Amino acid sequence: MFYQLYELNHAAMAPYRAMADVMRLAYANPLNPLSQTPWGRTMAASLEMFERTTRRYGKPSFDLPETVIGERSVAVREEVVWSRPFCDLLHFSRNVPNGHGQDPRILIVAPMSGHYATLLRGTVEALLPSADVYITDWIDARMVPMTDGTFDFDDYVDYVIGMLHFLGPDTHVVAVCQPSVPVLAAAAVMEEANDPLSPASMTLMGGPIDTRINPTAVNQLAKDKPLQWFADNVIMNVPWPQPGFMRPVYPGFLQLSGFMSMNLDKHLVAHKEFFMHLVKNDGEPAEKHRDFYDEYLAVMDMTAEFYLQTVDQVFIKHSLPKGELEHRGRLVNPAAIRNVALLTVEGENDDISGVGQTKAAQTICVNIPENMRMHYVQPDVGHYGVFNGSRFRKEIAPRIINFVREHARSGKPVVKRVIKGGKST
Repeated sequence: MFYQLYELNHAAMAPYRAMADVMRLAYANPLNPLSQTPWGRTMAASLEMFERTTRRYGKPSFDLPETVIGERSVAVREEVVWSRPFCDLLHFSRNVPNGHGQDPRILIVAPMSGHYATLLRGTVEALLPSADVYITDWIDARMVPMTDGTFDFDDYVDYVIGMLHFLGPDTHVVAVCQPSVPVLAAAAVMEEANDPLSPASMTLMGGPIDTRINPTAVNQLAKDKPLQWFADNVIMNVPWPQPGFMRPVYPGFLQLSGFMSMNLDKHLVAHKEFFMHLVKNDGEPAEKHRDFYDEYLAVMDMTAEFYLQTVDQVFIKHSLPKGELEHRGRLVNPAAIRNVALLTVEGENDDISGVGQTKAAQTICVNIPENMRMHYVQPDVGHYGVFNGSRFRKEIAPRIINFVREHARSGKPVVKRVIKGGKST
């Protein structure tokens, strides 16, 4: 009933939120003499704070109408090129100048962990000048009718494989955070099947490959609680009248509560400073606050089956590094990966995926040649800085582009192998 009460409370607050917004506009109107006084700006700021803290934030847009190739600004068109009930594949089609040549094709697998794929807007923006970029746009589970079936870990791996098949040979995959595990699993499944469309390279960024290494608060919570605790306390049914009515999910608002509680003091300080900027009429920092929290507070529901399997396999049982992870009833064998170059990226101050957790992929993928692997730790960044921000643009993105260009598969032979008992022959 908790989800239903949350929806009821949101609906009950709607008229008060609308009233607050109308009053804010009145106090902020330049024709109102009070708008030029500290008292008027304080009232407008208070009303905006109330409206923003009681609002449900919808899915943001990527809003990337152009990029720069060389020294020329070119148009970018966003289009859905592949679609399934729980995911759309978006292509950022660039109006490439004549004679530019072919850039590497990169599939960015966004995390299905509460936020929309637009959280990676900065990732896409930084790669667009040098790559043909696609990204997984996961669908809010509460918007998917029960008639479309379930979505679990096996389905996630199958979706990744399906997208790689759709994109064709010489595709490079970049997994940000949570999808590092299913993406590595997908590569292993494809390589073991001698699939010629396996990715040319695989970049894993801030991912929980082995959460036994430098465990964080997120890892500790999963370790301290049995799986049944998560099923009993965080799984709820989507309320009417949403399209996914009665679908069991891990609600976005609960996930957001967890995100906020991890750094509650920082969020409180940020909102206090936002209020003061509004009172002082400091437009630029206030707008930056709005942009960040419009994205950060926009959350989506996750299917219960995928969430519980991820908690169980990744954070409790550590199935992948132990060699016990299964896909469709068969063991996932990272040793099968020979032809996929591997880049792992970590943030020095990451409090979600501790340093060493992503690097563990280098250890379990034993048969990738040394000249096809690389590990990089970015100093002075946390989890968010691994895939966004100035250091990502200046330090990490160029390394990704250089790595995928170096390991483009065009013209290179693919090593064939037969896998028996977890060993390569």
